[in-house]
Order: sequence, then C-alpha cells, then structure tokens
Amino acid sequence: MSGGATYTEVVFLNITANISELLIAALADKADGFEEGDTRLKAFFSEGQITEAELDAVCVPLQVTYEMSELEPQNWNALWESNFDPVVVDDFVAVRASFHSPFDNVAQEIVINPKMSFGTGHHATTWLMMQQMRGISFGGKRVFDFGTGTGILAILAQKLGAAAVLATDIDEWSIENARENFEINHCAGIRLLQSGSAEQEARFDVILANINKNVLMETIPQLKLQLAPGGTLLLSGLLEADEPEIVERAVETGLVMDDKFLKNNWLCLKFHV
Repeated sequence: MSGGATYTEVVFLNITANISELLIAALADKADGFEEGDTRLKAFFSEGQITEAELDAVCVPLQVTYEMSELEPQNWNALWESNFDPVVVDDFVAVRASFHSPFDNVAQEIVINPKMSFGTGHHATTWLMMQQMRGISFGGKRVFDFGTGTGILAILAQKLGAAAVLATDIDEWSIENARENFEINHCAGIRLLQSGSAEQEARFDVILANINKNVLMETIPQLKLQLAPGGTLLLSGLLEADEPEIVERAVETGLVMDDKFLKNNWLCLKFHV
C-alpha cells in the first residue's frame, strides 16, 4: 500500500482461523494486504478494486458478515512498519526490516522494506516455501520465481548460491517493492520482469511459485515444460484441500511428487521432472 492513497477496508467479523485462511485465499488476487486478528480479518483494497457483489460471492457461502468502509489517505508504509515483526524460519533464515536489529543465530538473513506486497514471510505459504528451500541445492542453478511479490524467495535463492535468478510479477507495485528489496540485499544480479506469463522461453533448474490454486492450475503445464532435466518445482499459495486437484494436474503433465508440507492448513508441494 502506497503512502497517500485511498483504500477500502473490509473487516470480516467473528470468524475462525480456517475461515480467515479461506478468505485470504479467495481475495489474495485483489487485496493489497491483510491484517489478521483472533476472531476477525481486515482486508485492504485499492480504491475501486472490490465491489460488494464480489464480496458477497465469497462471504455468503461461508456465512461470513463484513463491514466495509473507505479509509482516508495516510502514510500506509509508516503504519505497516509499526506492525511489522521479524520472521524466523528455524535456524535457517530470518526476515527483518532495516529498523530491526540483525540476527546472529541464523544461516541467512533477509532485509526487506515492509510494504504491503505479499511475501513478508508472515504468511504460512511464504514461511513454508522458505523452509523447504533449505533442502534444495541452489549452487550454480538457474531459478525462476514466478509471482515474486516482495522478492523474498528470489533473494533467498541468490543467497543460497543460485547462478541466475529470474523474478516476475504481474503487479507494478510488487515489481517496485521487489526492486527496492533486491538493492537492500545487494542482489543486483536478479533479473526482474513485470509479467503475468508463466512462459519465459528458458529452462530452469528450480521453479518457485507461491501464488494461488487457480493460477497454478492454469500454469503448471507451462512451468513443467521449463524445468530442466532433474529440475525441482516448489508450489504453495494452496490450502490443504487443494491437494488432490493440484497433484492430479501436476502428475498428468509428467511431474513426479516428492513431498508435501503443511502449516496452519496451508500446503507446500514439491515435484521433480
């Protein structure tokens, strides 16, 4: 969320953690950011980005009520910074902002500007992707981060020794944020491209895709075709209930499933070709 812009705030009331996860999954393509509480969820949308009809289509089947209001322009980045806490994935990687103290007990450290692009590490899917990247050999590899968001996975891939990293995102704000984060982490070698296409006319040893079920169902065939022999595809942005369809789609394209990982009903899947 950019400073001075006008946003629509939607507050979903009296919901469980599972319902919160379903709402985030359903609205992730439109929302600029989320703020989760124990029994409520706030979603923020750019002006004109969401309608009541679209919200009703999501909320009525889930029997969820919501309150919708327009927010006055303010310094959203300063507000986001005040609520940003470091994220630590075991002793493997820590994600912090520049105003946090450095960590000295992790193998890797990533510093990001805490803007409202998806992928700060707080969401279970980003956390899972980072955790599972620990078990992948990135040394000298070619990596494609499809839907890079803040750029956090591309940064981690380069820090783990990747020889070449391509990061793409369809959203202009995410591209701007990722570029800033690459500079902060001295990752000048990452190629950044604004694109919604999964077809990049190249071969990659590792493909990272933390997006959502609908996009993955459409693009798994293209992603598979771009995997080099022996390559690894790591997918998330998925709920546990999405597993059967995603696995079926992947297997029918010729991918072999290696493992699955769960956190708070969110799913990460690992495949090879």
